Amino acid sequence: MRITVTTVEYRALAELRYRIRHFLQEGDAAARRSNLEPQQYLLLLTIRGLPSGAASTIGTLAERLALKHHSTVELIDRLQARGLVRRSRSATDRREVLVSLSTRGKTLVERVAQQRLGELQAGGEALAEAINLLVHRRRNRRNSGGRKQSA
Repeated sequence: MRITVTTVEYRALAELRYRIRHFLQEGDAAARRSNLEPQQYLLLLTIRGLPSGAASTIGTLAERLALKHHSTVELIDRLQARGLVRRSRSATDRREVLVSLSTRGKTLVERVAQQRLGELQAGGEALAEAINLLVHRRRNRRNSGGRKQSA
């Protein structure tokens, strides 16, 4: 059964996309203010924010950044040259290379993350509202048997 997308949902999708793009653009600017390229900040953030139990292998980092393996290696090379990350061999599998933050890398990613969290607290409510509207509206429409609702 197909459910028609309502005008309210189109507006919410457009607002969500706008808010996400705005958040990402501000993140890029925050990274640049800290003398990082946006992808460099994202790699530092990815390492620092890996889920519990996840190893910071190049493959894992590439997947989480949606980058090719070789692009991730180049990014790591640049950050290592700046003294922000370091490589080590896995204790359990010597073929695996693990990437960790240096003290400088930790300090830098924390500074940018603090800025980002402050910005998110200021503007995140609109982003959350757009997501909630879409999720709850869709859920309510499915639970009502898929009947078309007016905009």
